[in-house]
Amino acid sequence: MNITIRQLQCFREVMRTGSISEAARTLQRTQPAISNMIATLEEELGVELFERQRGRLIRKPEAEYFLEESEQILERLTKTARTMKEIAGLELGRLKIACMPAAAGYLMPRLVADFVQDKPKVNVSMMMRDSSVIEEWVASQQYDLGLAETPPPNRALAIEAFDLRCVCALPINDPLAKKAIITPEDLHGLPLATLQEDHQNYKSSQKAFRSAGAKMNQRFELLTFQPALKLVEEGLCYCLCDPMTASGYLQRFDDRARLVFKPFAPEVILSVAVLTPAHRAASVLAGKFTENLINELRRLNEQFDINR
Repeated sequence: MNITIRQLQCFREVMRTGSISEAARTLQRTQPAISNMIATLEEELGVELFERQRGRLIRKPEAEYFLEESEQILERLTKTARTMKEIAGLELGRLKIACMPAAAGYLMPRLVADFVQDKPKVNVSMMMRDSSVIEEWVASQQYDLGLAETPPPNRALAIEAFDLRCVCALPINDPLAKKAIITPEDLHGLPLATLQEDHQNYKSSQKAFRSAGAKMNQRFELLTFQPALKLVEEGLCYCLCDPMTASGYLQRFDDRARLVFKPFAPEVILSVAVLTPAHRAASVLAGKFTENLINELRRLNEQFDINR
């Protein structure tokens, strides 16, 4: 069977107006075109829908039944077309995001809030997990995208990696706050809050201090940088934290901030990546949000760039 949408529309209009000529006028078609549409529709259905009497169409009971079916089909098509336009316009859909702890406190919620502000029909699932879990979720296509520490190459993942340059967090009234750039020599022997000793960031920090011949004094060992900022506020230590944490703190507290963040040299890196499924095309919604996230990570690196 090869019934077209146009045939259904013509049939519905003939039923509504009771006339080929009125249907032709409404649809802006010629009368012969409408007559041909009805004839070919009947041929496809294998049943006469109208009796022809002296140039008039008299609807048969079969036409009444088929009108109800046609209305449902056309209404469903209209609704589907409207839904697809909403999806294409980023107005409708569901977004599933997996996020590492460093970005879950402020960065990701802020980006999500900005993104859905004018999209009341968009639903978001945002889960915070360790990077290894995020990698597994995205690779298995359970989530649209993830932000995690950069994993090894994985054929199931598309990986957009960023080497985020860590910054030095210090109290706003600290003497070092007057410096444009903080170095290992500035922090020689001073207490630091760091991530755990097997973490890539700790190793990068240790390498920077060692290359400068400075002593790295780890006083606090933490799982994330967020609690370290409170310790720095209390004057108990300094911290080389990622720019996601730093930017989130500054935007949250604004003019009430008790900390400043200074570029640190040589570079101490936290490598993170935006992960998406390699074997599934992104939805329009997920693609746009992924683009926003990538742009934000680039902006963060520029915000604390030594060469700016």
